[in-house]
Formats: sequence, structure tokens, C-alpha cells
Amino acid sequence: MSISSPQIVHPEANVTPKIEESTIRITVIDRMGNRHELEAPTDLGLNLMEFLKACEFPVQATCGGMAICSTCHVFVESEQHLKQRSEAEELALEQSFLMDECKSRLSCQLPLSPQLDGLVVRIAPEE
Repeated sequence: MSISSPQIVHPEANVTPKIEESTIRITVIDRMGNRHELEAPTDLGLNLMEFLKACEFPVQATCGGMAICSTCHVFVESEQHLKQRSEAEELALEQSFLMDECKSRLSCQLPLSPQLDGLVVRIAPEE
């Protein structure tokens, strides 16, 4: 006769586990309209553009995150409270014929932080 160890049932077994405190949830809508639910680290000092490139999304970022070009342009689809655009970001976005006054942002100007948890962005079409 063998003795089996008792099964321990966690009281929250049916609850969706929380993600680690150093990650946030971001939804990226690609240029084909596909939604990608991702977890992004907040403890590595990355901005959204760097994260998108690391995930192999087609973001050119030709200026390397200096807010000079608009090749990392995204549309913010969620109701996140984001810091205001800098003057450099405004100037770069004004060069884009796809700019949306309310939704357009340069992903290089959005540092990954807990405030971005739940962010939904759509990658802008290529110009």
C-alpha cells in the first residue's frame, strides 16, 4: 500500500494569474489588423519602439528613437493617460500625412512603465 501525498488546492485556482509586477500587458494591432496580446517588461528601460522591434514588428525607427522621423508612428487605441507630446514629437508627426491629432504617437517617445498597462496600439501604415 502506498501513501500518496495530499493534494493541495489553491483557493484561487480558478483565478487568472497576475503577471509579474515588472511587466505590463500591451495589445499591438499589426498592419493586417491582427491583435497581439503581449507582456512587456518595465524594468529594462525600454520604450515602446524598442519593444516593438524586439518582437519583430515592422517598425523602421530610422532615426533610432530621436523623435526626428515618424517611422515608429502608432495610433493609441486605448484610453491611457499618456504624457504630452514633446515639441520634437509634434514636429515629426506633422510630417506624416497619416497623423491623427488625438491618437498619433511616436512609439520611441513612450517609455514602458506601469502606467501603460493595458495599452492598445495600432501600427501606422507605411507612408
